[in-house]
Formats: sequence, C-alpha cells, structure tokens
Amino acid sequence: MAGLAFIIGEKDVQKIGQMIEKIRHRGVDHSEIFIKDNASFGCCWKEGEKALFESEDGRYICLFDGEIYNADALKMELTGHEIHSLEEVLLHLYEEVGEECVKFLEGNFVFAVYDSLKNAVFVARDPLGIKPLYYGKIGNGLAFASEIKALQQITEDINEFPNGYFYNGKEFMKYFSIPQDPFEFSSAKEIVEGLRLRLEDSVKKRLTDENIGLFISGGLDSSLVAAIATKYRSNMFSFAVGVEDSPDIRNSRLVAEYLKTCHKEFIYTEKDIKEVLPKVIYHLESCDPALVRSAVANYFASKLASEYVDVVFSGEGADELFAGYHYLKNYEDPWELHKELKYITSSVHNTNSQRLDRMGMAFSLKVRVPFLDLEVLRYAFRIRPSLKIRGKDKTEKWILRKLAEDYLPSSIVWRKKEKFSIGSGTAYVLKRIAESQIKDTEYLRNRVLPNGFEIKSKEEMYYFKILKEFFNVEDFIEKMGRSRSLNDNQIYA
Repeated sequence: MAGLAFIIGEKDVQKIGQMIEKIRHRGVDHSEIFIKDNASFGCCWKEGEKALFESEDGRYICLFDGEIYNADALKMELTGHEIHSLEEVLLHLYEEVGEECVKFLEGNFVFAVYDSLKNAVFVARDPLGIKPLYYGKIGNGLAFASEIKALQQITEDINEFPNGYFYNGKEFMKYFSIPQDPFEFSSAKEIVEGLRLRLEDSVKKRLTDENIGLFISGGLDSSLVAAIATKYRSNMFSFAVGVEDSPDIRNSRLVAEYLKTCHKEFIYTEKDIKEVLPKVIYHLESCDPALVRSAVANYFASKLASEYVDVVFSGEGADELFAGYHYLKNYEDPWELHKELKYITSSVHNTNSQRLDRMGMAFSLKVRVPFLDLEVLRYAFRIRPSLKIRGKDKTEKWILRKLAEDYLPSSIVWRKKEKFSIGSGTAYVLKRIAESQIKDTEYLRNRVLPNGFEIKSKEEMYYFKILKEFFNVEDFIEKMGRSRSLNDNQIYA
C-alpha cells in the first residue's frame, strides 16, 4: 500500500512534498522524493512495501501502489533480469513488452514508469479501478496523485484517471472492458461448481500474507469469503462493527462462532458517529449519501482491524455481480437486468471501491476483494440473470446462495440482503442527524449548485456542507461517483 504523487513536465520538490504530506496516511512509515530530468516523483509507503524503484542503469523510474497476484509467474518469464521485488517485475515487464504490459498483469494497481532516455511516461490503472488515481493540468505538465486532497494542493483541474486505461504521454488508451462471453447453459449445480472453483482460487491467491483478517457483517458475501478463507487458514481474526444490538453484530457473532475465528467487535453510539463523520467525509472525498453511510461503518471496522492485522478481506463486489440490491428486483426484463449489473460493476471504482480504499488507507490497512477477481467477474457475467434473481419472491443472489449452502448455516445463507449501513444500524442515525441539521427551506433554496449539479436529498446536502469545509468541491463535484441505490427499491442516481 502506498500514496503516490508525481508531476511530469516540472521539477518541484516543494509541490511534491505538499502533496505527499496530504496522503501520508496511505503509508505512514516511509516517504521519498525523487527528481529526474523534468519530472518530480514522490511516494509514501508502509514498512516492507517500497513504492519507488529505479532501474540498475538509471534509465527508468517506477512508482507503484497495489498488488500483482501473478508476479511469481511473470518473474519466471523475465529471464535475463535479476529481480528482487514486485516493482522490478513490473519495471522489467515494461522494458520487455512496453504498453502491452498491462495485459499481462493480474491484480489491483496504479503505476507509473518514466523513461529518462526518451523523456516519456507510462501510467496505468487496474481494470476495475480498485486502486485510485487522479490527474490534472499544471502549467505545461500533468500532475498525478492517489487522492484528490493531494492534487488540490497544486491545481484546480481535478480528473479521475479512468479505470482500465493507460496514459502514454500523448493520449489515454483503453485496454480493458468488462467481457461478455456466451451465457452458460449448464445446470445450476454445474454452474455452482464453476463458481466454486473460481472463487476459491481467488481467495487462495490473496492469502499471501501472514497477518490477514476478515470483515464479517454476518451477511452472505463477507461470510462466504470468510468461510473459504478459513478453509485454508486457521485462527484468523474477524471484525464486526455496529450500533448496539444491530443485525450485523448479532449475525456476525453466529458466523464467527461457526467458523471459529478470533472475533473482535466495536459497538459505537450516535455520539461516536457524529464525532468521526467529518473525518470520514475528508478521507472519502465524497458526499454521496449511500457511500457516506457505509463509510462510517467501514471507518470503524478499518480502525478496529488495523489494531490486529495489516490486510483484511471484504465481500464487496458480490452485489454488483450477482444482483444483490433490492432495486434490481424491479427489472422484469432479464436483458435489462444484465445491462444494469454491468453498469454498476463498471462504476464500482468511484463508489464502493473508493469507499473501501479510503477507509482502509485512513489506517494504512490493505483491503482485498476476492469477488472482484477478473476470473470471477468473467464467469459471473456468463451466468444467466434468471439464476441471480429467482423465484416468486425474487430471491436476490440466488446462485451465490446455492454455492454458500456448502459453507455456511442456512440462517446466514438465506438472510435477507441488507446494506452495510442498514445492517450496522448507521443509516438510521445519520438520516436522523441530517434531517435535524438541514431545513426544508435551505434544501429547496440551495439544492441546485451554480454549475448545475443537483443535490438530491437533505442528507446529501448535509454531507456536502461538511465536504466543503475541506475541499474546493466545485472542482470535482460533477465527476463524483454516485451510488445507484440509497434505500431499498429506490434508484437514487
């Protein structure tokens, strides 16, 4: 895990230093600034995960944040190079195949390679945008940073680096789109087996560290990931948060007992929520109400987990792939449902992935998401929509539940889907606070901003006002990710 900041076309130690200071939470142990030709590089990282590397001959500089799960396999093919680190695998792969390197990488990443001989830069972001990156014009050059707060130190031009793209110094090029293979028309039993193979492989390849924990909300997704992980690793820590006697607290205890994890909880109050809300919005860099609601619980969970582990598994991504949100039951046409699932999956980079990254990085905690493995994703979009929402009662994530029957008690497998913010009890508290702080007249008078952006609820306006205390929000509000659903059976944005 790391925080990156770099400027192509300008040498300025002071600016890079200002940027890195704003994102030191992403890597609290070390930082480095490096000037090469007409370019400036900076990064911060946690012990054991250096983020900046220079080639032996001094020609290349590489900045990296993320994880490459097939690094060992790539290393075997990069003969003729002495390789000691992940960054070196990436750097030498770029030396060998150039821009094509992104097509050989399996993982979540943001990286930049600067070629001092050609005075050229190559920047790339992973296919789903699980790792963040922003950019903006500065003088005659471009500045890049892991978070908006760093970039706003030096420019008002704030843009999100698109997921599944690379930048070659001249233009942005798309290298990944969510694939659509032919639908799988095997039996449900056979499809479950295909899904099992891919999800177990995804979890296993992410069990690379000694110190790994589990987020467990007591719902289907996180519990299934936890069940697979504990199949291959014993004595794992698990973490749950929520208000007193919330569904997530009750159900997570059942899951933890069943899986025999070392379970840790944090019970928070309305006072706790009010106290951390500004910090949450500062790190989140968003006022989207669905994200803020869940981010509060994520913040507490990440803080708790960081006291015990360096890495944690999350069940994020399953709702997008397997139709977990309640509003999706409103789709009568299976093709329209399939289209919507692709849309929300392609948007996860600035919704739920942004929330997970920011809340984890607030405590230098690495969060891994097995459901968003590309092989799992590819297979999920081969599964017919009729197997995702099924039956007269329109059971969501039906095919995933059938898989989970082999791992978990039926009370967890068939538990009704609840948003993290609702299951933890946070949503009701936040909505009540927002309603008390924003008058109807204030909302109606100010809901449309001068740039035309519409604030869709009093709750969103409340968060917007807090966000403005930290940022020049107008620089990026129109590009802010917005969740499709806020409350059950509602399309919010």
